[in-house]
Amino acid sequence: MYYFLDQNLYFPPVELADEDGILALGGDLSQERLLLAYRSGIFPWYSQGDPIIWWSPNPRFVLYPKNLKVSKSMRTILRQGRFRVSFDQAFEQVIGACRHIPRSGQYGTWITDEMLQAYLDLHHQGYAHSVEVWQDEQLVGGLYGVSMGRVFFGESMFSKVSNASKAGFLTLTQKLAQLDFQLIDCQVHTTHLESLGAIHIPRTTFVQQLHHLLRIPTWRGNWQSLEQVGIDY
Repeated sequence: MYYFLDQNLYFPPVELADEDGILALGGDLSQERLLLAYRSGIFPWYSQGDPIIWWSPNPRFVLYPKNLKVSKSMRTILRQGRFRVSFDQAFEQVIGACRHIPRSGQYGTWITDEMLQAYLDLHHQGYAHSVEVWQDEQLVGGLYGVSMGRVFFGESMFSKVSNASKAGFLTLTQKLAQLDFQLIDCQVHTTHLESLGAIHIPRTTFVQQLHHLLRIPTWRGNWQSLEQVGIDY
């Protein structure tokens, strides 16, 4: 069963989501509602022309940074410096590329005009962050998401050349691990992220872990300084 939201700031309990994970329809994409959604284990995902759809799937697909899997071939690529990885230098370009990059089996985009503006607003408030992957000074891959407490909620990634988005994700995850981030929300299953160590956990476990990890103050602001955090490939 799912609920239609009005303009009041609330969500029904996530246990009321249907078997597909749909919890509620409607509401808005205000900063306050989005942040409440993430704190509650909920995220928006819908297509142009549809009402806003709020999801809380069970099980939840997550990655624990300590369990990250880096293949020998990717270690070689990262050590060679084939890509340059930056943070929060081109958020709008990254979300724009995620919006427009063609995807197999997907028609149109779920990053609507309203969604794009909402995450730009979160970025300006220091909650949403981008990872940029450069090759010969061209943006060839990246990802963006929302950070609260010691959790990173991944939203979308893109790649224009082989291994670009993977290089960005691996670099981000290893750096966040150095800062004691303990959970990356991948939302729903992909074989790509499964190969990097992501697993399914019960929604109840996910919500319990959020409750603990979101008590820690959020590292807000620009993340360019993350480039200085050392990691060992």
